[in-house]
Formats: sequence, structure tokens, C-alpha cells
Amino acid sequence: MSVYKHKDSPFYHFDFQHKGVRFHGSTGCTSRREAEAFERVERDRAKQFLKVASSSASTKLDDVAGRYWNEIGQHHAGADTTWRDIERLINYFGPTKLLTEIGDDDVARLVAWRRGHRVTRRGKGKKKPAPLIAPATVNRSTTEVLKKLFTRAKAWGIRFDHEPSWKQHWLKEPQEIIRELRGDEADRLERATRDDYQPVFELASASGLRLNECLLRWSEVNWDARKIEKAGKGDKRVSVPITDAIRQILWPLRGHHPEAVFTYVARRTKKTAGLVKGQRYPVTYNGLKTIWKRTRAAAGLSGFRFHDFRHDFATKLLRETKNLKLVQRALNHADIKTTTKYAHVVDDEVAAGIDAMQKSRKKSRTTARKVS
Repeated sequence: MSVYKHKDSPFYHFDFQHKGVRFHGSTGCTSRREAEAFERVERDRAKQFLKVASSSASTKLDDVAGRYWNEIGQHHAGADTTWRDIERLINYFGPTKLLTEIGDDDVARLVAWRRGHRVTRRGKGKKKPAPLIAPATVNRSTTEVLKKLFTRAKAWGIRFDHEPSWKQHWLKEPQEIIRELRGDEADRLERATRDDYQPVFELASASGLRLNECLLRWSEVNWDARKIEKAGKGDKRVSVPITDAIRQILWPLRGHHPEAVFTYVARRTKKTAGLVKGQRYPVTYNGLKTIWKRTRAAAGLSGFRFHDFRHDFATKLLRETKNLKLVQRALNHADIKTTTKYAHVVDDEVAAGIDAMQKSRKKSRTTARKVS
């Protein structure tokens, strides 16, 4: 069996491959026997997922999900999250539910069911009831995932007579808070950051790249063209200029790893994870998220997410240049409407302009009265 105890979790985790596809995640079990039983079930499900991976005829949810996982899901930066989200849909509808039979009423009931779930809390001891998951979590982990299955199925030639109207099932989300580093927060963050993770945090701050986009491969760094080019959100091409600051971040990292730009130094030997103390290993998506949470807590940064590096970059760039179109290009936004959420940055300049205009008008009226 391949279950093992994760150092940051009270639960056993599973990690196995079937037909060259990796399956891994938490079992939610604290005893090895229960964890091994859980893993056996996951192995059976994995076999079913991949059983019809090459078939385009079946519209059974389990079959569609299996093919989607094989072609798309397993390659996501947060593949374990994708796996859990897909499995949740299968458990809700049942594996034999036909995707062509899922309509607006089914999706409405699914969303209502998911809204009743609470935030997962780990650890022992009595605590207050966890809060309900946020509307954004419902949208991303449920409605959007189901929609992606429909979209992929259409690419295989499957046609839907009554595809759900996805917009009406999208829950309203609170307006995003634009958070930037203030006062001595940048210094506190730097002091709290491990030396081996400092470069990736510096790149996020200097480029505005999203978390998964920061996990660079050397093949994506074009020194001659002075550009970083890679697939970003929605598989859209992201291009970032290698400025002098970014070059200073990346250049010293050459030779650490043949493929991954950012690596970390293992602090202890872990045979189950294949780690040797003192050796370098590629920074992973989940590993970076974990280190970020610890670093943020150590620095005492309240309400600052990793994604806020992107907001910090955008607000400071707009404040310096006063050019919203330039910020749009720097963030690789397809539509400038997405960039306008940073327009508040120039509020002071707007206020100063209005004040100057009003003073000018008042002066003109005063002069006119004196002349008459």
C-alpha cells in the first residue's frame, strides 16, 4: 500500500499511479487500516475513471469525468483539488447519470446542496461550528467544474439539447478587495521568508504573475528575447518582460535544477516522500501554498493572500505611470474592464484635478465680476 502520514496533516494520504496517471490526496482517515481501505476504493474508482478514457460515445458522468481527468484534469497545477471537485459531482449525481440529462433544475439543486457545506477545519479539540463556504467556493468548486465537463464533452462531438444556462446559477460574489503591502509589511515579509523560497516571492512581487504561473520551467525563460512566456489562466499565453529586477532574481538560480526554476532545500530526510536532507527539489503548487501560509502568519500579514502580490504590483505600477492600458498589458488582461478595478489608485490625482478646475472656475467668475 502507498498510504503515508503527511507531516502537516493528522490524516493519512494516498499516492499511486494507474496506467501512467497519478492519483493522490488525503484519505481523511487517522488510522492506517482505514486509510488503506479508503485507498482500495480510490484505486477502483481510478480504474473506472480511465476505463473509457478513449471513448467518445458514452455520456455517463463517470465516463465523461474519467476522460476529462485523463486529458485535462490531471495536468492542472492543483490536480488534487480538481480530483476532489470531480469526485464530489459523481457522488452527488451518481456515476451513471447522463450528462445530457442534467438541466437547469439539476444544477439549481446542486448549487443549493453545495451552499450548505461548511469550511473544512483540521486539528483536534472542540471548536465553534465552521462557517459556510463562500459563494466563490461554490462557483469555482461546483458550477464551474460541471460546466467544464460540458465544454469538453462538446469538443468530443457530444451535443446537448438543453444545456444549463450557467449564468443564472452563478452566485453573486463580494467585490474583490484590492490589497497592497503597506508600511513596513514588505520588510516584515522578507524577514519571515525562508531563503530558498525568497526568489519565488520576489518574482511574484516584481511581475504580477499568479501563484501557478510563478512555477516556471527554464524552457519558459527566454534570455535572448528577454521574456518569460508560458500558459497562464485559461491556458492563455502569458508574456512577461525580463526586467533588470527579474533578471537579478532568476540569474543566480541557474544550475539548481535542469527543468524547474524555483527549488527548495529539504530540511529533513523523508523516505516516504523521497526527500533527502540538504538536497534541492522543485517547488510545487501545494508546497508553495503551504509555505506561503506559514510565512504570512510569521510576518503578521493580516488579509494578504498570495494573489495580492498581483494587486500590489498593479496598484504600484498604476500609481507610478497613471497608464491603465499599460497595466492591462503588464497583467495580461484580455479586457481592460478587468483592469479598471485598480482605477481607485489615481483617486488622489482625480481629486486634485477637480479641485484645480473648481478653483480656476471660481477665479474666472471673480475676475468677470470685477470687470463688469
